[in-house]
Amino acid sequence: MKTKMRTGPFIILMILAIAVAIYTLMPFFLVVINVFKVNTSIVSNPVSLDGTSFAQLRQNLSNVINNSNFSFWTAFGTSLVITIVSLVLLAVFGGMAAWVICRNKTKWSTAIYMVFIASMIIPFQVVMLPLISTFRDVGEFVGLPMLQSIPGIVFAYLGFGGAMTVFILTGMVKTVPFDLEEAASIDGCSYEGIYFRIIFPLLKPSIVTVTILNGMWIWNDYLLPSLMLGQNGRVKTLPVAVQAFVGSYVKQWDLILTAALLAMVPMIIIFLIAQKQIMSGMVEGAVK
Repeated sequence: MKTKMRTGPFIILMILAIAVAIYTLMPFFLVVINVFKVNTSIVSNPVSLDGTSFAQLRQNLSNVINNSNFSFWTAFGTSLVITIVSLVLLAVFGGMAAWVICRNKTKWSTAIYMVFIASMIIPFQVVMLPLISTFRDVGEFVGLPMLQSIPGIVFAYLGFGGAMTVFILTGMVKTVPFDLEEAASIDGCSYEGIYFRIIFPLLKPSIVTVTILNGMWIWNDYLLPSLMLGQNGRVKTLPVAVQAFVGSYVKQWDLILTAALLAMVPMIIIFLIAQKQIMSGMVEGAVK
């Protein structure tokens, strides 16, 4: 009787999980099948497999990569630099902030931690216009271009990605025994040495998690780069550069979907390789 009662809910949950998976993967499926088609076939019937061919896929890839208006490799390099620099800085400074918050139990540290948590629930659309105005004013004050530049958008990503990074790493720091730090301090290790030689290596599972999550967000982000770099600016990330195939009257769907697939492939590969580390990092510190 107990087995039957357990089997019923299990089947229902499996059906719901399959339905959600199909619903989630449907946009990706449409992208994949339509990169094998010409533009007219995509417009006439985007969900059909008719008209797909590997020859057309090669032609679409060639048209995207060699397109003078799109500049694929330049946009790819820009996205790669912005993503790597942002992730490195988030991992290093986010770990430092989490360590200080956990080890200094004061009203100020608690208040700062609450500010990090509160900032996670504020939608980006609420602050995007004040953000652009502030960056413009700060850039004029310090004499540095904060808009339409890679350092400016990296600085913005540090602000928006810092909240989740600190939140996840704080849970991991709580699981690190304080005795390790005391022993290192007795042996004459400095605060910098304690962090980089003891704390930072122990945070590796959670750092991998926040790196992948932030990486997928930064790599695929369109709204913030389009606001800070401009859609017609000199510096373009991959999502913004795809806009070159969208005209006022004609949309080149074969090239748009092919470029979107090329932009998705790196993150898909990284996620498939590191999915075990992501799941383990998400549950680290749960018992604590």
